[in-house]
Amino acid sequence: MQRIVDPESRAVEAVLADVWGARSVYQPIVDLDSGVVVGYEALARWPAVPGVDVGRVFDEAADRGVVRELDWACRLAALSGAAEAGLSTEYSVFINVEPHNGPVIPDFARRMLDSFDRPINVVIELTERSLLSDPATLLAVVDAARRLGCSVALDDVGANEATVTMLEFVAPDIIKLDCTLVQSDPSPAQARVIAAVRAHAEFTGATILAEGVENEEHLARARALGATLGQGWLFGRPAALPSETSRRRDVLDRTPSVVSRRRSSAGSAVPEVPSDLFGEIPPLVGRKAFVLSMAREIEDHARGAVDPLIVLSAFQRARWFAPNVVDRYADLAALHPFIAALGVGLPDEPAPGVRGAALDATERFSGEWTVTAVGRHYFAALIARDLGDVDVPDADRRFEFILTHDRRLVVSAARSLMRRVLPSRG
Repeated sequence: MQRIVDPESRAVEAVLADVWGARSVYQPIVDLDSGVVVGYEALARWPAVPGVDVGRVFDEAADRGVVRELDWACRLAALSGAAEAGLSTEYSVFINVEPHNGPVIPDFARRMLDSFDRPINVVIELTERSLLSDPATLLAVVDAARRLGCSVALDDVGANEATVTMLEFVAPDIIKLDCTLVQSDPSPAQARVIAAVRAHAEFTGATILAEGVENEEHLARARALGATLGQGWLFGRPAALPSETSRRRDVLDRTPSVVSRRRSSAGSAVPEVPSDLFGEIPPLVGRKAFVLSMAREIEDHARGAVDPLIVLSAFQRARWFAPNVVDRYADLAALHPFIAALGVGLPDEPAPGVRGAALDATERFSGEWTVTAVGRHYFAALIARDLGDVDVPDADRRFEFILTHDRRLVVSAARSLMRRVLPSRG
């Protein structure tokens, strides 16, 4: 019997056979106060295969292990189109990236980038669906992008309530609200997302961009959400970049790009190990039984929390991740989107649903015991360093420690652990 192949599958096959046929169209992004265009999002198209579902193309490329080439074809098409149009740095080009391809720029891409005769103001867009599978690589990509002078946008925020806590780890310059938040009044779950986004933006100064603005009602809701930038059919559909003459009319008497005005400090002051933060708060000294009670308090809060939390902990050695701890962390993994445990000798999944990472016994981190919890409105960290007591009962071993709920310090400590978590096997 002849196998029937649907037209969409044929289109996907055609694209994957010629990924370098990618070209970009550009959708304007505007300042909601002035109506001035401040940037463009580059969207991949294949003129030889019109109407192909780009999301399905990337899913199939990921299944086949060829997403790296596809991703770079789309990135370079976006940059080449901006360069050919003579786009100035008064505008930002928003480019979607697949962060799990890593921070290294391949030689063929670097040669093309070096050939451009003028700089391009780039904002890399990270989709919310990519955040939790390989966070260490994600953070490395963010750091590399910022070193190159790029801004960072987090896309589709609100599409998945559970991953909003990753805002604290990525610390995006721009938060792009999913169109579902803009095009209808919020459900209770969406209201919690909105409150978390507003709190994060208030604390960090991040810019909020509303996607899917298609009419005046959407525009009014975008303003109510706190957005200062907007994108959607009300402002323009994806198309070729306008001529330089048309763009010049948009930038008369305007301030520097709203998009690039803020630079996040997300990549700065991340400690190599959590105890490096002892310089911020003088540590106290306590015996293990006392320190354990402080660590348990954070874990107990997480067990009773309604809002999603990210919990990352380091246990020195695998033997301290005892059966009762395994059960406790498995319970947490059933409740929250991301739970991780690190320690010398720990496997990739030390408890059901718990992400793991084995530490090197010779590194400083192996002498530390840390519990961190990061949520929308809850931040806590117990950071302890073993003082190396010998010939004493285990419960009497002494640690110098800090217990803090300072948002900045907690996130810094948690980020230092997140950088070591292994990719998801799923």
